[in-house]
Amino acid sequence: MKALVLSSGGIDSTTCLTLAIERHGKGNITALSFLYGQKHRKEIEAAEKISKFLGVEHITSDLSNLFLYSDSTLLMHSSKKIPKGSYKTQSKASGENPLSTYVPFRNGLFLSASASIALSKNCRILYYGAHSDDSAGSAYPDCSEKFNHAMNTAIFEGSGHQITVEAPFISVNKAEVIKTGLSLHTPYELTWSCYEGNTEPCGICGTCIDRKNAFEMNGITDPLPYPAR
Repeated sequence: MKALVLSSGGIDSTTCLTLAIERHGKGNITALSFLYGQKHRKEIEAAEKISKFLGVEHITSDLSNLFLYSDSTLLMHSSKKIPKGSYKTQSKASGENPLSTYVPFRNGLFLSASASIALSKNCRILYYGAHSDDSAGSAYPDCSEKFNHAMNTAIFEGSGHQITVEAPFISVNKAEVIKTGLSLHTPYELTWSCYEGNTEPCGICGTCIDRKNAFEMNGITDPLPYPAR
């Protein structure tokens, strides 16, 4: 069965990609990356390298115009700086509001666009790598189990019962994602998670801290180098 996998070049989507390959065979997999007006191309470049390494088709689609009205700190046109510190610290400061790095309904738009592409490419399963850490509190509301269930229902009905959405890590944390990925020999050395687009990851933004902690919880060191601080 053919499957389409959302690929950001990060830990979660790359683990999802290797899981999909394990289940369906690389010849049945297409990796899809979105341009959404992000501040750098590092994640797209990582996704391209990962797909080439794993031997799967990789395509991109540009949805940048849909986010022109958002002031998310992840977007190129935003004047706001990307916050530093852990997600836990940021969540305490934001209260019940999503984090400043939340791009409004991004996963909803990605999944909807992906469903159309999946139908056109005769894919019957759509994978994405949301996990429970991202949906904690109100940090990223489009990563929750309720959201996933609603989108799966909408896409299944809207595709004429042709496509189902798989979020295999929706109920586990990032450490569990990495644990799964290690058993699948996921090429984490090729991934990029940092919100900054420098030569090396900054090590102090929320996603860098989350990533490093998840590797440590598995008793190993993140394969990416971080600047000494």
